[in-house]
Amino acid sequence: MSEFEEIRDRAVLKPKGNRYEDMTEGRVFEHHWGRTITPGDNAAFTTQTLSFCPLYFNEPYAKAHGHPATVVNPLLVFNTVFGLTVEDLSEGGGPFLGVDGCAFEKPVYVGDTLTARSTVMGARESKGNKGFGIVTWHTEGFNQHGERVIEFRRTNLVRRRKPAA
Repeated sequence: MSEFEEIRDRAVLKPKGNRYEDMTEGRVFEHHWGRTITPGDNAAFTTQTLSFCPLYFNEPYAKAHGHPATVVNPLLVFNTVFGLTVEDLSEGGGPFLGVDGCAFEKPVYVGDTLTARSTVMGARESKGNKGFGIVTWHTEGFNQHGERVIEFRRTNLVRRRKPAA
């Protein structure tokens, strides 16, 4: 037996993420890590999405319009905060159903660090797919000063541990 086969045989598969049964209304998830937005993140995202607003890539322009530095593309803010939630909310599997009520509350600047918190707003069994429930969360994103910079509601199908009878 090779060393690789020996390691593979000892490995224990552990399911990732939470399941529908973990999503009780009112439960709060303080998502760990956080993410500092670098100049490269903002430039690459803005260029790849063909967003030509100079606030997102021209620091003198941003400063001339009252900002202390280059503004981070709001869609990058959304995608970053959304991404911070995945491990806790949807990594266990289930299709994304949509976002509602997205509000960008404060500008984010290159060098800011974003964190996220989500609260379960509602959970119900799926009538069309017995292996899933439908869950809606209220997610908030904060900068390193604790100021809320974005909020939105997100809904997913969330895999059950055991399909409903």
